[in-house]
Amino acid sequence: MVAGLSPAAREAAIARMAERELDVLVVGGGVVGAGSALDAVTRGLTTGIVEARDWASGTSSRSSKLIHGGLRYLEMLDFGLVREALTERGLLLDRIAPHLVRPVPFLYPLQHRVWERAYVGAGVALYDAMAYTSGTARGLRRHRHLSRRRALRQAPCLRKDALTGAIQYWDAQVDDARHTVTVVRTAASFGALAVNRAEVTGFLRQGERVTGAAVTDLETGDTFEVHAKQVINATGVWTDDTQALADTRGQFHVRSSKGIHLVVPRDRLPSTTGLILRTEKSVLFVIPWGRHWIIGTTDTDWELTKAHPAASSRDIDYLLEHVNSVLSSPLTREDVEGVYAGLRPLLSGESESTSRLSREHVVGHPVPGLVVVAGGKYTTYRVMAADAIDEAARTMDARVPESCTAELPLAGADGYRALWNQRRALAAAAGIHVARVEHLLNRYGSCVHELLDMIREDPSLATPLPGADDYLAVEARYAVTHEGARHLDDVLTRRTRISIEAWDRGADAAPTVAGLMAGVLGWSEEDKGREIKLYLARVAAERDSQTKPDDAAAKAARLEAPDIAAL
Repeated sequence: MVAGLSPAAREAAIARMAERELDVLVVGGGVVGAGSALDAVTRGLTTGIVEARDWASGTSSRSSKLIHGGLRYLEMLDFGLVREALTERGLLLDRIAPHLVRPVPFLYPLQHRVWERAYVGAGVALYDAMAYTSGTARGLRRHRHLSRRRALRQAPCLRKDALTGAIQYWDAQVDDARHTVTVVRTAASFGALAVNRAEVTGFLRQGERVTGAAVTDLETGDTFEVHAKQVINATGVWTDDTQALADTRGQFHVRSSKGIHLVVPRDRLPSTTGLILRTEKSVLFVIPWGRHWIIGTTDTDWELTKAHPAASSRDIDYLLEHVNSVLSSPLTREDVEGVYAGLRPLLSGESESTSRLSREHVVGHPVPGLVVVAGGKYTTYRVMAADAIDEAARTMDARVPESCTAELPLAGADGYRALWNQRRALAAAAGIHVARVEHLLNRYGSCVHELLDMIREDPSLATPLPGADDYLAVEARYAVTHEGARHLDDVLTRRTRISIEAWDRGADAAPTVAGLMAGVLGWSEEDKGREIKLYLARVAAERDSQTKPDDAAAKAARLEAPDIAAL
């Protein structure tokens, strides 16, 4: 049985954090912070992790959902980064999270004859070779060259004159928010104390040394102190803001780059494969996502406030223009089901030599007791976490064991493949359709038994959610009892993806989900009404922001919706 992030577990974690000194306190509940907490606790260190909003509420829920080596970094001759990422991709697929990470094919349309096939083919062949020689390519096919006719069979959505042929290769994808909360859950199962909606408002000091943090529980307004031998700043795009609380100047700084993605119905683009397209700045992905496609991303500087980045009309037009350049039936605004925007943490140093590290990661120790980890990419979160804990362990009195997370399956991974083979029997025993069990297995793995037990106790939980029938009522309840969800937005945006997958962006499901959460969290009718009102205001503000011409106007429109944290 895997430990759950229940309301009671959260209260107990706050009490235990406040009563004893920890070895490590991690600040930031994105994937790097979650990975750092898991790495620390599995080395035998007493560990706590706090997050000001929800788990994965920043960059770690707004990525391209890819676990990949970074094919384009080969073109930059960054072989070390690609090799490291390919190794991590293999570990996630095979051992760490086979229930959450799965292979996905991509088609690279060629527009020039002879030279482009040779050039791109050499790069993709090297990409595959680096994966296979490292022994981390299990479950992935080798790339293949396709004629134009064969490419169009794979992707009939492409215009015939948009390609002369194609190369198809395989990478992997993940639901980033679900993966991050699973990392937190796994850390909790080993004894880490995990608290979301808990904001660090300052660092505790003894002379120059950081000895912990002052934390405010945003659910109650109560404050408490957490003492720790080492504090890890893993706050992504908020790294500089968190660093400022220590009143110290870092060796490097983090700037924000905005990326947006569109979600469109799967039947709008007939294709059996994802697409990767070159743009004047970078690459554009069309990624299979259940009954949908994800199209992204942009890459533009963001200098406004970091909470709630917004997609502008210009961003949406940019993506539609570039994807339509190869489609036989162009997409329009009316085809867009959902839009999401996120900020990437890119490193910028005090000199030209450090600014080139924008897609690598660095670990610093600016003052005693405080370790900073920043930069990097989602795929290599585990390496970043291990490096951060290595740095923290370096100054501890007792010897700290080496990282073991490369060998550690996440919650739900053990037994997943066997349960997948037994899915029909599981469906029959639970009295639900096998397709529902497949859906649950691909989101919860072997933790599926916990959801099926809840359905047996209350068969009404097998009912699909209104306007989002891919998801069952039990998932909304489970998000609160086992996955730390505290607000309606947590469930509709991160525990599920209803906010970007449903045409109404979750408006129809909101009352039902609020009702399912209320019993566990002790909400009154007034509380339920407030949560629904806040969520609908957010949806309206996001829709409005996506009609604005630029970042400033889009951001102003998005901020018209009240912030749960501020209330």
